[in-house]
Amino acid sequence: MKSTHLSLIAGAAVLAAVTGFATVTAPGAPAEPAAKSAALLPVERAGLVCPAPSNSDLAETQYTAFTPAGEGGEAKGAAELKPALPIVDDEDETDPKKAKKAEEAAKKAKEKAEKPVLAVKEPGKPVVAEANGSSAPALVGTATGKLAPGWTAQQTTEVTAGGSRGLLGVTCTAPDTDFWFPGASTAKSRQDYIHLTNPDDTGAVADIELYGPEGALKSDVGDGITVPARSSVAVLLSTLTPEAVDQLTAHVTTRSGRIGAVVMSADDSAGSDWITASEDPSGTLVMPGIPADATSVQLVAFAPGEDDADVKVQLMGKNATFSPAGNATLHIKSSMTASADLKDLTRGEPGSLRLTPVRKDRATPIVAALRVVRGKGDKQEIAYIPATGPVGARATVPDNRAKGSTLSLTAPGATAKVKVTASAGSGGGEPAVETYTVKAGTTLAVTPKAPEGLKGSYALTVETTSGGPVHASRSLALASDGVQMFTVQTLPDDRGMVEVPSARQDLSVLDD
Repeated sequence: MKSTHLSLIAGAAVLAAVTGFATVTAPGAPAEPAAKSAALLPVERAGLVCPAPSNSDLAETQYTAFTPAGEGGEAKGAAELKPALPIVDDEDETDPKKAKKAEEAAKKAKEKAEKPVLAVKEPGKPVVAEANGSSAPALVGTATGKLAPGWTAQQTTEVTAGGSRGLLGVTCTAPDTDFWFPGASTAKSRQDYIHLTNPDDTGAVADIELYGPEGALKSDVGDGITVPARSSVAVLLSTLTPEAVDQLTAHVTTRSGRIGAVVMSADDSAGSDWITASEDPSGTLVMPGIPADATSVQLVAFAPGEDDADVKVQLMGKNATFSPAGNATLHIKSSMTASADLKDLTRGEPGSLRLTPVRKDRATPIVAALRVVRGKGDKQEIAYIPATGPVGARATVPDNRAKGSTLSLTAPGATAKVKVTASAGSGGGEPAVETYTVKAGTTLAVTPKAPEGLKGSYALTVETTSGGPVHASRSLALASDGVQMFTVQTLPDDRGMVEVPSARQDLSVLDD
């Protein structure tokens, strides 16, 4: 008997486009060598989630979304951020009138959630939207086609009084399943909420673990937290444990589904800001962009594995790299949070912190972040700088203003060159391009050149053009009533391009 075998030919091309890999061979045929080359193609879909901006009625929030100009996917595309759905708990409601009222409210909320808060229409031009008060919702969204590669969003919130006073900035995050937050707290002087936002149409289940200087904190309620579809849940960390710990590490994982996670931290005496997740555990970490006028810098680190970690602590300053006096190294016990008070180590010059293993043959993976304070007494303001990956091919940060933006660039290895593009303004203005050289082992802090004729806010896109890796962050400052409020956002690679190996097809006809 003679038969024809087709090896999933039609599915191969689709699999390659979606997963980046597809190999097709006839049954029983010897395996072929891996594809020799891979195409670098723009992503065709990207997702983001933004937490609810504030619980203060005094909050004034600006959302900014942007896709950098460049190679896109399909000719068409969309990039929209919509309100998350409110969580309605009416399962036990027995009063028919109340149940009907709740049902109508849920219907209206769903209809409202279908209307975008902001939508990017074209690459190269940011769009903005505003929301005031404590009722501003979390946002979820997707970008497709030519608007997907490099799509990014930022929310910036100003609160001028009360326990949440400060300038709170956060880059909206891509959904994931694993997050580390060194620098969180359950101390009585802190109100730290971890925001869990689910962008998908099915529910997610998350676990939160807390680790202090003595190890894991006791908690019976951090497991199995349900995050309903397209909704957001805020959890006060101090409700998860009876232990009050000033500096700890929070670990968020999901049992099912994906979420975006970020911590809103408010200090009774030093203001508030967001703590974003550290880069995945690694033996070497970089935290770029410590302001020149920082009055206090605290390092918080955690070793999640079974081994202790011993790391060198080095400041990459304006002209050289050196170890802070009295804090040249840090010992981090396994599954315990370690911290170091670095005081005002920058001493009037910008800098970035680098952690490397004391012994190169024992590069124990760690996570880390910095808590940075500017000002003194009742004029203090805080921001957090997590360990972050390099800029790579390209990274972008939106919501830069005519005044107050500082871009920090650091080259932990070899000297590097970067191109910095200031986009057109949200209300008008021509893009501006500058090139900078960052010397090995130093930090370069620059005031970016704003677009000519700027109206509104603009985005900064950083591209590495030659040399070694560059790590970057943007500080946005705003003075209010004598307080120099500020927030810092890191700029890791936007992953707008992906390697897709060539799919191989076998059309051979075999005899049985």
